[in-house]
Amino acid sequence: MRILCIDCEGPITLNDNAFEICQHFLPRGDNFFRTISSYDDYLADVIKKKGYAAGGTLRLITPFFKAYGLTGEKIRTFSRKTLRLVPGAKDMLEKLKSCMKVFVVSTSYTPYIQALCKLLNFPLENTFSTFLDLDSFPLPEKEREKLIYLYQRINSLHLPPPAGKKDISFEERKTIRELDEIFFKKIPLMRCGAIMDKVIPVGGKEKENAVKKILYKVKAKPQDTIYVGDSITDARALRFLREKGGISLSFNGNIYALREAEFALISSHSYALFLIVKKFNEKGKDALSEIASSWPQILDREEREKLNSLAPGSIFARINADSLSSLLRMSEGMRKKLRGEKIGALG
Repeated sequence: MRILCIDCEGPITLNDNAFEICQHFLPRGDNFFRTISSYDDYLADVIKKKGYAAGGTLRLITPFFKAYGLTGEKIRTFSRKTLRLVPGAKDMLEKLKSCMKVFVVSTSYTPYIQALCKLLNFPLENTFSTFLDLDSFPLPEKEREKLIYLYQRINSLHLPPPAGKKDISFEERKTIRELDEIFFKKIPLMRCGAIMDKVIPVGGKEKENAVKKILYKVKAKPQDTIYVGDSITDARALRFLREKGGISLSFNGNIYALREAEFALISSHSYALFLIVKKFNEKGKDALSEIASSWPQILDREEREKLNSLAPGSIFARINADSLSSLLRMSEGMRKKLRGEKIGALG
């Protein structure tokens, strides 16, 4: 039995749900989210803060949701109305789940994944996501006022994404120290800090753990598993499967995904992804190595013609030191083309 573990935002949907929630409900929320997302990338990938997991953005922003009056129902309704699929994703999942075990492993908030499952008729029990409960936590007025002040302060800061670099400038360190003060000293002393305590993002190590749980549940081997991801939250899961002999695949991924994946797929349509996973399910890992060496000529004529009509110029290749920079340029270009500049630039 072969297994597909797939991230949601990127490989299946075009959204960044948390970013879009911030953008829609919070003043200058797009700028706020980008700052926290960059901070998350520094903590997870550059500073490597002990006990911190990639995807922490979804935890850090939650007290500010409460401060600006968001509720569980508002988030559920917004998620349903704004959900957008990668072209062909619905058909891809419908066909693949009929011939293999498919699991969605997502950092996204659970209401968004619930909306996805309803739209695609996908079993919710085959998903992992970040549980969010805003309604169980009261927020005193004085704390709300303090949070709004902190929010405005964060929005005055500038922290560019690390984008794979390992050196931090003086100004960046200064900004990171101020954000540390806010998120690890000030908010934890407030009652609303309990909101953050209850949010455990499914990113980084949690995605790796999710894959391990899936393998245990279905009694499968890593070698019979393919993981598809696109961002920093997928890096640990991609690395785990690569090291254990499974398939790790970046789909329109950024530098974090490409650094850890063995293969890269760059495509505007899910049909290319369907073909790759289908070949893996039928013939195993060796077949993908062969396909990557002569993509797309090796495909059947009918498959090749359909691929060219749906996603001309798709690229499927093995990642190595020589190909990484060119694959990164093309992958990030497709990422931004499909999902938009703002979402595509996030870690």
